[in-house]
Amino acid sequence: MNNRYGAYITPELAVPNLGHGTLDGLIFAVKDVFAVAGHSSSAGNPDWLRSHGPSSGHAAAVRKLLLSGASLKGATHTDELMYSLGGENYHYGTPVNPRASDRIPGGSSSGSAVAVAAGSVDFALGTDTGGSTRVPSAYCGVYGFRPTLGAVSMEGVIPLAPGFDTVGWIADSVNMLQKVGTALLGSEEIRKSTMARVFVATDCWALAGQESAASLSAGLRQLQAGADSTSETVIAPEGLKGWMDVFRELQGDEIWATHGAWIEKVKPTFGPDIAARFAWAASLSGKDHSLAQTMRQTISARLRLLLGEEKCLVIPTVPGPAPLLGGDLQQLEQNRSGAMMLSCIAGLAGLPQITLPVISDSGLPLGLSVIGGHGQDQRLLSWVKNIWQ
Repeated sequence: MNNRYGAYITPELAVPNLGHGTLDGLIFAVKDVFAVAGHSSSAGNPDWLRSHGPSSGHAAAVRKLLLSGASLKGATHTDELMYSLGGENYHYGTPVNPRASDRIPGGSSSGSAVAVAAGSVDFALGTDTGGSTRVPSAYCGVYGFRPTLGAVSMEGVIPLAPGFDTVGWIADSVNMLQKVGTALLGSEEIRKSTMARVFVATDCWALAGQESAASLSAGLRQLQAGADSTSETVIAPEGLKGWMDVFRELQGDEIWATHGAWIEKVKPTFGPDIAARFAWAASLSGKDHSLAQTMRQTISARLRLLLGEEKCLVIPTVPGPAPLLGGDLQQLEQNRSGAMMLSCIAGLAGLPQITLPVISDSGLPLGLSVIGGHGQDQRLLSWVKNIWQ
């Protein structure tokens, strides 16, 4: 396995296919949080690796892919316990972004995005809780998909915040993205692969830098041309920062409920930014989160009603290109907040989202996203495949 760009923590991991199907002959890698029989996952932290033994079987998603004819080669790097969007790991280093080598690859599915961008695999599995598949896909100039919450089993995947966690996948073509989606989501017949309306969320586009918005505009027009109608809307009258704050509060509370006992027992060494994030998550434990929970329910109901079955929302995946390597923590946190204001939308409502690669006028990777209605994963993938060439 070619590890020239440092995508892999375990490049020698190999599992042959278990059957034959639509993925015959294809090779995929997995983020180092998926159970693979006999393999010990690190979750991006040496203390996690030390305190957990090898898996007795394959994660449900991995097994589906193997049964569909694909072979697994390589476990890819992740940010520590998946709690970052940067891709810079304090312990294991930073995979090199093949399409912008002086910039971060994005996380926490950093290695999976780099493996695909480098061409070493046909596709890769990641996870996406707060943007961990969508953000690195955008930064590395590849295609990424976050499914409807619960559409793909998380069995055998190390959790972060179970009420938001999804299995994501990354590929270098929309055709491959859909092919993997068919294997993971099932072969449900798509009755209609068109969209009745494209909504352009103006409050989301306001977060993009001027150059980035201009570079994304051609892709936006292409998506609009593939729908029956298009209109502008403001999706967050309360402000996207307020939505992000709700997301972070509820996510942080779940994260501590999931990992707090292990952290208190093992006392793992974290990088400074991850340590600060877990300390903040610990401070949420035992507090009343009913207002945030009510707000999430309101946001979710509003978005699901808006999109229904045959409408979609088009937004920038991230505000701009990946930040330069070696930025200070304050700059990286500001960038993370901007990305989360965009990525929390699908996260709060449990909606499917595809990110499409666009190259900026200055030659840097950007991402353009389409969010579909709840449970409309295959319709979304099919529609985008038909119009995005």
